[in-house]
Amino acid sequence: MVRPLEPVLTREELADFFVEAFPGQDRTFHDFEELRPEFMRLRHSVANAMLRPGGIVSGPTQMAFADRAAYAVILAHIGIVPMAVTSNLNMSFLRAIAARDFHADAQIIKLGRRLATVDVRIWQDEPENIAAQSTVTYALPSD
Repeated sequence: MVRPLEPVLTREELADFFVEAFPGQDRTFHDFEELRPEFMRLRHSVANAMLRPGGIVSGPTQMAFADRAAYAVILAHIGIVPMAVTSNLNMSFLRAIAARDFHADAQIIKLGRRLATVDVRIWQDEPENIAAQSTVTYALPSD
């Protein structure tokens, strides 16, 4: 039986990196709620600039959140590697997200030497209320 990969960073260390790496965003923008082996849960607050007509969270906002969640869970498990980059992101939008807090659960599917793949489920209110699902692959820099 393969043992789950343990995180090497804390939620606080990760939040510090995100604030430094993405100027103009404060700690509240990156609310890392839970971190455990091969998993991370993030919360996202809503701002008016994220909404599309009809008062729902826009697709680009959801895609950026899925990408951020994948990057965060990968870095939490390999350490700060700023040059890890998205190489693929597939997104399925399943239902609308209302203009209030929503979450992402990021689960590592595979963490290799050059590629990492993460399943991200975006939800609102309850984890079972999945609004979008994304599979995100990151290219990891070689040593």
